[in-house]
Amino acid sequence: MTKNFAEKSVKKTFLGMFALMSATSILCNSCNQEKSKKESEKLIQKDHPVAKIVPNIDDENVPSDKRVIYLTFDDGPNRGTENLLKILHKRNICATAFLVGKHAYGSKKQQEDLKLLREDKLIELANHSFTHAHNKYTDFYKDPVAVVRDFDTAKDSLKLYDKIARTPGRNIWRLNDITVTDLKSSSEAANSLKNAGYKLIGWDLEWKPTHKMTLKGNHEAMLKKVDSIFFNDLEKTSRHLVFLTHDQYLTDADSIDELDLFIEKLQKSNRFVFRKISEYPHINEVLN
Repeated sequence: MTKNFAEKSVKKTFLGMFALMSATSILCNSCNQEKSKKESEKLIQKDHPVAKIVPNIDDENVPSDKRVIYLTFDDGPNRGTENLLKILHKRNICATAFLVGKHAYGSKKQQEDLKLLREDKLIELANHSFTHAHNKYTDFYKDPVAVVRDFDTAKDSLKLYDKIARTPGRNIWRLNDITVTDLKSSSEAANSLKNAGYKLIGWDLEWKPTHKMTLKGNHEAMLKKVDSIFFNDLEKTSRHLVFLTHDQYLTDADSIDELDLFIEKLQKSNRFVFRKISEYPHINEVLN
């Protein structure tokens, strides 16, 4: 059977009889979707070059013709945080903000933005360290004890007790079923964070900046990248894509419009559901 984006090769078996069932159509432009009936399906086991994958075979909350996108934004509260919240409310869509501890106290405006983030039901808060490695990543990851201490400081100061975290300057994953380290020199520090109970989430797709710290390219290019990742089965967990960009890239009108159009087109396609990172498969398991 030919592989296509909307429905990869799937066989459904029912007790003694076979029937082709159409997936339930659900409009998913917010985080409060109704649960669909459980649909059993077999997904193709994939071999990722850098990660050991355990596909999420039976996801009762996701119809088989849908894919899940987790919008995540790093380094807040920062320039652009307020613009991010305006976009999310315009589209009535949820996201996760990975906060830097020292940014929360960097200025009066950042303190005000932190309050807005805390009070906003569309936003979930997670740990992105206290110091952001002082932007000296190589030195930072040489000392695993100091790395754990830095995340603990952010956890305590920001009251982020669920221990979902993202490492600054590194695309690192540490869950029970996913272990990815982009630079081996960071492995010991990443393992120490996991041993301390931190569930590390990297990303599958990043919208990077120009040298002027605005979003690079346009929403159409990013939409093609989303389709490509799902079509080629390159996400860390099948049918689940973690998207990353940064608050501080949302300070000019063009960048704000491009992110807004990106989200609008994803919603209108009716092919995706959107969730906060705490709903990522297996993230709430106790770490082994």
